[in-house]
Amino acid sequence: MNYHGIWAIFKFEMMRAFRTIGQTIASPIISTILYFIVFGSAIGTHIKDIDGVHYGAFIVPGLTMLTILGQSIANASFGIYFPRFTGTIYEILSAPLSSFEVAIGYVGAAVTKSLIIGAIVLLTAGFFVPLKVMHPMWMVFFLIMTCITFSVLGFIIGILADGFEQLQLIPLLVIAPLTFLGGSFYSINMLPEFWQKISLLNPVVYLISGFRWSFYESADVSLGTSVVMILVFMTICIMLMGWIFKTGYRLRN
Repeated sequence: MNYHGIWAIFKFEMMRAFRTIGQTIASPIISTILYFIVFGSAIGTHIKDIDGVHYGAFIVPGLTMLTILGQSIANASFGIYFPRFTGTIYEILSAPLSSFEVAIGYVGAAVTKSLIIGAIVLLTAGFFVPLKVMHPMWMVFFLIMTCITFSVLGFIIGILADGFEQLQLIPLLVIAPLTFLGGSFYSINMLPEFWQKISLLNPVVYLISGFRWSFYESADVSLGTSVVMILVFMTICIMLMGWIFKTGYRLRN
């Protein structure tokens, strides 16, 4: 294992984030405040408690997931696309690094940045509502697994994209709608029975449900189902990334 090479990639990506530290920190704080003003204050006052949880507190897990899903994909996709855009990807491919080690460097940096942003969102939310985490270990598990899974997905998007505009295509047209419709700001049990069944086809439902359960023991699906779904999704993404590096698809041509 070439730890020096992995650390070099990781350090470079983290330094790139630190150069825009104001944007990195300010963006999630401002977004969180706006969501609480709109959903927590304006709308939340007209919504009764959900499963015994105040609506303002209920949306915290969903709001956190909404933020880290987008940030994980954005950080990882831009991290690998930029070397392709500048041509420095060939230096990485010719370096004494395996595809696994290259992926660890880029994905590890994206995961770290997403975890930092997730922590910022939770800290900001704590100023608006009292946070109670009933199962902190499960909270950390879902937080880390989600960051890893969607950082790998972002890494794949960055490899497949032909331009900067395509980096935003899947996050804006696929991930964002799935997140909003995945129970970020409501429980799917509030929907008619037909739409509840449709919602279960949305993989993000299981991520948000498991993460919310770690806070309040309130979930739309069972904990075991949520764990299985995120492990399956992560395995699929990792296998696809491994195939891309093994074949050199979109890297060597």
